[in-house]
Amino acid sequence: MVNIRFLARLWFYFRMGYSLYLAFPLSVFNTVVIVYYLLVPNVVQLQLIFSSFVIFLLISALVAVPVAVGFGWIHMKKSPAYTSELDISVEANPYNYKVPPGFWREAYTPLYLELLQLTKRLLEAQNLLKPDDRVRIEELERKMRTLIQGGYVGTPS
Repeated sequence: MVNIRFLARLWFYFRMGYSLYLAFPLSVFNTVVIVYYLLVPNVVQLQLIFSSFVIFLLISALVAVPVAVGFGWIHMKKSPAYTSELDISVEANPYNYKVPPGFWREAYTPLYLELLQLTKRLLEAQNLLKPDDRVRIEELERKMRTLIQGGYVGTPS
């Protein structure tokens, strides 16, 4: 049986490769060709400025690239659209409810659990641990163990 996650990964790689490296460059070139050959031959003033397709291509690139960069900057820094995109990504990201593999699961999370357990022992030894504190710490210990084992804490969307 074919693994659904494997197929989903292939689908993601296909979409990224097709949209960024195949469709995007072709669509940019297609737009430039269509605009040039439908607009410039029909407007005498433009024929004087753009005597050849290469000149039109260079001037278009010199104008379009900075404009596109500006729009990208506005989208990332000033538009509520980007923050909405990130909100959706955060809500849908399963790693916001579990520890990612690697050093977080192998080193940092066990370290935090160990520090929590040592702190609990110190508080117990000094008779400073209140019953409600013990309940909260034990709940945190349970969650940390679940995360270390690769489980989820919370409810993924």
